Amino acid sequence: MRLRTDAATPDRKRYSRPEVWLRAGRLHFVLPSVLPGILGAAVAWSHGHVPKLPEFLLVILGVAVNHIGLNMIDDVFDFRHAVDLKKTGEKNPFTGGSGVLPAGLLTDREMLTAAVLCFAATILIGLYLTYRCGWTVLALGVFGMASSVLYTMPPVKFGYRGFGELGLLVNFGPVITLGAYFVQAGRLAWETLLISLVLGLMMWSMIVINEIPDYDADRQGGKNNLVVLLGRDAAVGLYAGGLLLAYLIPPLGVCLGIFTPGVLLAWISIPWAGRSLIILRRHRYDPLRLAPANLAMIKVHALTGLALIAAYIIASLP
Repeated sequence: MRLRTDAATPDRKRYSRPEVWLRAGRLHFVLPSVLPGILGAAVAWSHGHVPKLPEFLLVILGVAVNHIGLNMIDDVFDFRHAVDLKKTGEKNPFTGGSGVLPAGLLTDREMLTAAVLCFAATILIGLYLTYRCGWTVLALGVFGMASSVLYTMPPVKFGYRGFGELGLLVNFGPVITLGAYFVQAGRLAWETLLISLVLGLMMWSMIVINEIPDYDADRQGGKNNLVVLLGRDAAVGLYAGGLLLAYLIPPLGVCLGIFTPGVLLAWISIPWAGRSLIILRRHRYDPLRLAPANLAMIKVHALTGLALIAAYIIASLP
């Protein structure tokens, strides 16, 4: 099924082909998959493991390419289910997909082909890392890729059935972080799992706040995520709860002697988190006025991830 809008012609004139593909990849949302990968490696180095730089770079490349494929395949199936058909000038710029399919800038077949190529590259990287580092890489990689593909693909499409938020929490927290740690250390560690939940919970909050502006379109298209199932008022609580738990984990781990005290640097992002929550409570029914809160949440995740990475890199220094 290929749908087009009257806005296709002017949009085609406005963007060059490379610009269209950059927009389709939604690169501003790829950092949340890269940061857990860097964090997992940094934890391993702080535990005294010698850095494996080629493998580290392959992990980062693999998770980034997989995320781009996820973005594209998500766009394709949302488009085919008529979820993502608002004109680009009428929507919150941080939600509702890339907009290239409704604008006629690409066909759904072109984007699906690009997604398949991204996943193929991820598989090759994963197989090589499995050969170099062990079968645990394959197990985590298969789980992560299956989650990416089945997020919106029929018949599973678990993102349409109220499990998408949990899936992103698990994959953008424990799966990536543990995988990156294992590549460096050759084993798994409880500390890595616990610290990974900070970024996982923040990803939970990010997806919730990104779903709120799309409430009407998702509901009409049958995308029954938690925001659609529970409503926008309850979604504010889901968002705040994810942030609260994320910020409680570092001091808890420090008190239990699990984390280095430097992880408390994660609290540097609290002012932006507070600002996003205030905006969300005021404008949860106004998608355009909610945009600053979506942007603030992107900054919260990035600042928190960078702070945790810095804490473990400092702890790894002699």
